[in-house]
Amino acid sequence: MRAATGTQYELRAATPSGPALAIVTEVGAGLRVYSVDGIDLVETFPASSIPPRGAGTVLVPWPNRIRDGVWMHDGLEQQLPINEPLEHNAIHGLLAGSPYRLLDRGTAAVTLAATVFPQTGYLFQLDTTVTYALTDDGLDVTHTVRNVGTDTAPVAIGAHPYLKIGGVPTEDLTLTVPTRTRIEVDERLNPVGEAPVDGTGYDLRAGRTVRDLDLDDGFTVTMRETVSGGDTDELDDDGDAFDGDRAAVEHSLTAPNGRSVTVWGDENMRYVQVFTPRAFPVDGPGGPTPGRAVAVEPMTAPANAFNTGAGLRWLPPGETWTVRWGIRHTGLAG
Repeated sequence: MRAATGTQYELRAATPSGPALAIVTEVGAGLRVYSVDGIDLVETFPASSIPPRGAGTVLVPWPNRIRDGVWMHDGLEQQLPINEPLEHNAIHGLLAGSPYRLLDRGTAAVTLAATVFPQTGYLFQLDTTVTYALTDDGLDVTHTVRNVGTDTAPVAIGAHPYLKIGGVPTEDLTLTVPTRTRIEVDERLNPVGEAPVDGTGYDLRAGRTVRDLDLDDGFTVTMRETVSGGDTDELDDDGDAFDGDRAAVEHSLTAPNGRSVTVWGDENMRYVQVFTPRAFPVDGPGGPTPGRAVAVEPMTAPANAFNTGAGLRWLPPGETWTVRWGIRHTGLAG
């Protein structure tokens, strides 16, 4: 039987921590499997299933939500399809359910491509690619978006990985997210403002155990800049200049034995969504059963960016934008 997410592109590499395996799907260019030395580092799902709760999918030309699917362009109201009916939002962009075509494939890397064609609510045309590449200490992901239309296009990029450390219950892991500012939302999870995390249950800078969390929240990322001696200084959340070398933004899950898995992003990934569902279909010996999961979603823009403009990239015709993120692991060797 053909997989529900189309062709499954299997990547393999020998690494210092053991054999690495990734499986990328034709539909949504999603990351369905990523493991090192037999240890799963993302939540998997059966080939016969669609991605549960957006697991592993690419989010283009916007991540997260747009309130009511409505935004304004050149004085005209644009109406996007509503695909989060309970909250009446447009969510996860326009390619999450689309098939991607193969551009290039090697043993340890694959590049897939898809086009966003002009359509109701988004009258722009974009050629997009995503490359997954196994490395010695992780998985690197590179996105490109090229505006092949005639008008400057609003664009944002996100991804939806659910992290885990195989063999350790997710609720026992410690989540660390180095952010000072939370995006406040209404009852439909759309932004209404920002607030410091200091003194609140949203402060994840020192790490908190997953069992104590109940989140579907966005944060403005604290970027870090490399300074002399290899140390790093924090940059303000409000987008101060990024002169000099940049250290990657990192959000991590850590096990009691010190093993960790980290999502990093380049300087474009100025936002992150953290989602901790309690009934995610976690893979087990007898098949998927409801359990705890943690999505750490790097994003170039937060929810409702088409209306607020936060983090939104206006891409002129003929120009290409490149964004990188990835997954790193530590402590797996031996």
